[in-house]
Amino acid sequence: MVQADRHNYEALEGHDRRVIGSQEQRTWSVLSHLSMFLNLLTGFLGPVAALIIWLVYKDRSREVAFHALQSMWYQIGWLVILAVGWTVTGLLTMILIGFLLIPVMAVVSVVPFVHAAYAAYRVSKGEEYRYPVAADLTDGR
Repeated sequence: MVQADRHNYEALEGHDRRVIGSQEQRTWSVLSHLSMFLNLLTGFLGPVAALIIWLVYKDRSREVAFHALQSMWYQIGWLVILAVGWTVTGLLTMILIGFLLIPVMAVVSVVPFVHAAYAAYRVSKGEEYRYPVAADLTDGR
């Protein structure tokens, strides 16, 4: 290997992996947070996209891997919360009290998208951002 190749590639478990630059790390970190918006179109593919980013970059960039994994866990958590919330709201509409919960759930449904956009903004500025619970799940990986 020539010196330039040694700088751009390093051997890992029999594979060559390309070392990525800070701008590329930042871009993929931002995209992992913005994958939340795929849920608007598909309902569930946001965590899948974050998982794919993690699988591609887990051995190439600790930063991208961290942001992708915490984004995935954050999205999974919110998908569960929203599914339970809307199910309970739907069931309670049978006894009319659920109609009062519809505006509450509508506002709660917007929260994860705003939070993910804020996380993407902070990461795009080169700052470290940690989701409150999801980052703790990610730290050991």
